[in-house]
Amino acid sequence: MRSFVRAWVRAFADGYERGREQGSDRDRGLSTIEVVILAPVMILFILVLVAFGQLVDGRGALDGAARDAARSGSLQREVGPAMAEATKAAEADLADVCSGPVSVTKTSAGFADADLFTVEVSCEVRGLAMLGLDVPTTLTSSFTAPLDPFKRKA
Repeated sequence: MRSFVRAWVRAFADGYERGREQGSDRDRGLSTIEVVILAPVMILFILVLVAFGQLVDGRGALDGAARDAARSGSLQREVGPAMAEATKAAEADLADVCSGPVSVTKTSAGFADADLFTVEVSCEVRGLAMLGLDVPTTLTSSFTAPLDPFKRKA
């Protein structure tokens, strides 16, 4: 009985070793195929991260441009020059962020008798367009600045 068990274990071990040797031949080149399949997926993942990073950067730049536009406009005496200064400030801030024109609109009630100057800045931000996706990414930001009461009285 003992010799039977030894023979059986030896046959099993020999078969296992032969299977391992044959298996290594079957697995040859498998890592090359994995790299060929996974490399484009990883590159696409990195491009998506960069695109969403540009959207986040665009949001921050748009918020800053709205703040600068409201502050520049609030320092003026009349609504015409206020909007001109606000537009100039927003366009200067968003020159390298937006892919289209920058829109600046006044959303506060008045100017002569008002205490606040509110502007809304919007533009189309580069983002998913770099991936070839035609997804409109128009971002809008608003900011309110107080009008200087001493500057307006003259």
